[in-house]
Amino acid sequence: MFIATDNQPGLTDSYALGMGVGLGYQTPRLFGHLQLRGWAFFSDNVLSSDLARRDLLTNQPNRYEVGLFNLQNPGSHALITRLEELDTQYHFGKKSVITVGRQLPRSPFINGQDGRLSPTFAEGVKLEWNESSQTKIQAEYWWRMAPRSTVGWHNIGESIGLYPVGVDATGKAAQYAGKTTSASIFQLGITHKRGAIIWQFWDTHVLNVFNVAYARADAALPAGTGRQFIAGLQLAREWTVGTGGNPDPTLAYSPPNNRATVLSGRIGYQTTKWAAFLNATRITGEGRFLMPREWGREPFYTFLMRERNEGFGNVTATGINLFYTPNSRFKAETSVGYSALPDVKDYRLNKYGMPAYVQTNLGVTYRFAGLLNGFDGQLLWLYKSAAGATYGADRYVFNKVGMRHFNLILNYKL
Repeated sequence: MFIATDNQPGLTDSYALGMGVGLGYQTPRLFGHLQLRGWAFFSDNVLSSDLARRDLLTNQPNRYEVGLFNLQNPGSHALITRLEELDTQYHFGKKSVITVGRQLPRSPFINGQDGRLSPTFAEGVKLEWNESSQTKIQAEYWWRMAPRSTVGWHNIGESIGLYPVGVDATGKAAQYAGKTTSASIFQLGITHKRGAIIWQFWDTHVLNVFNVAYARADAALPAGTGRQFIAGLQLAREWTVGTGGNPDPTLAYSPPNNRATVLSGRIGYQTTKWAAFLNATRITGEGRFLMPREWGREPFYTFLMRERNEGFGNVTATGINLFYTPNSRFKAETSVGYSALPDVKDYRLNKYGMPAYVQTNLGVTYRFAGLLNGFDGQLLWLYKSAAGATYGADRYVFNKVGMRHFNLILNYKL
């Protein structure tokens, strides 16, 4: 994977080329029910700019390229070894399974994320009940996390704050990293298909920190041979529980009485080769919508790779996507999004000092055949421009807006 960022003149540009190899093994089913799995990943910084160097004008660290390796030691070129997956599965019924140990999480807010050499992993117990063709139940209990772009495993509280922490409601650097107390995450998800609509209901409870209730409905309505109309709606409600991570409000990840509501919608039209979507997301101004970035990417329809709306309140985001898939091997994407964020000095609702922005993503994915069967490649180019005030301060610009970003990814899977 190759990543490069071109910032405005005078601000630091960066690049990095990383290579990784994953090796895993899973046994056949033992005694008809048990299966053991293991997976290790090795990655290396082949070539890069100085990722430990802070920008001279803003004193801010590298944001994107360091994510290929180890955020906690950005200057290191040592080989990184991660024992990522090590679990036991018990299969029962027709398709149901219980998995205990280290595994790749797959849920709306806790997931492997996107676009780096090695994803986020979680340790715990997951139950997947699949005995009905229309209903699926997923229950999870996590007690440790291995966030993407880090090395090692961390308890739930420790894993919050490994990434940049932004500012608190007064504009001072947030202090919750290493001071958040939480022993576990419990998630319950129910997916039900009824007619043309797929319903999802999830609850994510982070002990002593916060709770998020999430509902989603996606519909595909036939519009002729090979064509359909698409509609979707998501609703999330978040609130602080316990002490928000720390009894001292100045050290809490989720401030006392923090509340946030997110509403996201989508309409679209799809044929056998083309798909077009119009998306919108609204985050109310009650408080910040918070979800540790160490654990996964957000599920809202306006999400675009390389940026998120987590950490903000009073947000209106809109976007369009256009996909072209002429065959099973090729896919092209053009996406444009506008996020109207609070002013960068509205610290209560703007955690990361991000101005309102317009983002354009152009991407191509290709899966090779013939002699190169097993290879797939991805190109991503994006541009982010400021649509809100930056007050002439480069810290609101560097690696945020006025920048171009490029990714080239090549995967080979046996």
